[in-house]
Amino acid sequence: MKVIIVEDEMLLAMELEHEIQAAGHAVVGIAATKEQALELVRAGPPEFAFVDIHLQDGPTGIDLGRQLAKQGIPYVFVSGNIKKLPADFAGAIGAIEKPYTMNGMANAIAYLSDLVGGDDSGLPPASLVLAADALPPPRY
Repeated sequence: MKVIIVEDEMLLAMELEHEIQAAGHAVVGIAATKEQALELVRAGPPEFAFVDIHLQDGPTGIDLGRQLAKQGIPYVFVSGNIKKLPADFAGAIGAIEKPYTMNGMANAIAYLSDLVGGDDSGLPPASLVLAADALPPPRY
């Protein structure tokens, strides 16, 4: 997958970049503001995004997420306070709460990669809180 990271804390962005690359995916850009993220999207839409709620330009991550969803770009929030997310998760697949473990993030990346690739047969890892409408339908 081609992935963008929208995170204003550079150390966290670099750690996430390492985890994404270790999972075999390409990070095509890191943004610290909503506008930087939109520039990355305009340059070449990613296949997935990790988005923090609070960025250098304020709490603009939710608005950015809604714009990604409108463009059909799947994403998850990565935030220290997922309780600030709206009930509809702003179109996100789900959220990963900070602080997260590297193992938890690796498991989330593997699950999300499968999900975006069309395989919804796996169970979500504990590190990933899924939005209600992102859950696959029950199998009977």
